[in-house]
Amino acid sequence: MDIKLSPIIAGAMNWGEWSRKFSTAEMSEMIHKCIEYGITTFDHADIYGGYTTEGEFGKAFTHSEVKREDVQIISKCGIQHTIGIRNNKVKHYDYSKDYIIKSAEGSLKNLETDYLDILLLHRPSPLMNPDEIAEAAEKLKAEGKIRFFGVSNFTNSQTDLIKSRTEVFCNQIEFSATHIEPMLDGTLDYMTLNNIKPMAWSPIGCIFKEDTEQTQRLKKLLLELVAKYEVTADVILLSWILRHPAGIIPVSGSTNPDRLKNQMKAVDVQLELEDWFAIWTESIGNKVP
Repeated sequence: MDIKLSPIIAGAMNWGEWSRKFSTAEMSEMIHKCIEYGITTFDHADIYGGYTTEGEFGKAFTHSEVKREDVQIISKCGIQHTIGIRNNKVKHYDYSKDYIIKSAEGSLKNLETDYLDILLLHRPSPLMNPDEIAEAAEKLKAEGKIRFFGVSNFTNSQTDLIKSRTEVFCNQIEFSATHIEPMLDGTLDYMTLNNIKPMAWSPIGCIFKEDTEQTQRLKKLLLELVAKYEVTADVILLSWILRHPAGIIPVSGSTNPDRLKNQMKAVDVQLELEDWFAIWTESIGNKVP
């Protein structure tokens, strides 16, 4: 069994209550536009929108009349949040077999689909039992409720723990020109060696959110690269990620369809070698090691 994901993933975290509050019609239109632009993979988590965004997306997806086989749907589970409809007194993680299965089945109901293409453990827990996790993953696979199983924000050793019991398809990590640690600490090397697909959340980083010495250096360089390649700065930043041989798939959090369309240009932008290293150089503030 194999799966083909789009080169950029549409992150739905801000489509609902947490930001744009799209109506069913607006969300349906957003789904159509993403597919039109070549973005067929959609990233969710049960907690998004205080446990409401999956349900809103499900209604919109049904309304869109898009064929299920034409898209790939990812969701994440395990975080027990104090927000939304849950009556939790403290934020915590639950990776018991019963909870993983219950969460996956809840996501299926909310998303109005029979299966998830990928189910991820949202964040690692010191109390996770790899045997229970594997039992849940294998049961969900056997019942056709998930196609692939993975993790998110896991270290190499934490991934090894889960991988010792069940297959880990991907790891969704933070990676960008302002957060390059996975490139240096062995995370991306580990995923390449173990045939684990990397996904990058917050791929634009904090360049346009924070004013630091690092972001100032990168912004200055980006002005030159924007003029050279005749694309926007976010396209340059995404192309920098896409050039890495690990095959990283950026998860774009944009809720602007025009911006998503523009970001897909990154797939065709091939940064020259020195320009790629120039971005790394300005990120760390000195010559590369």
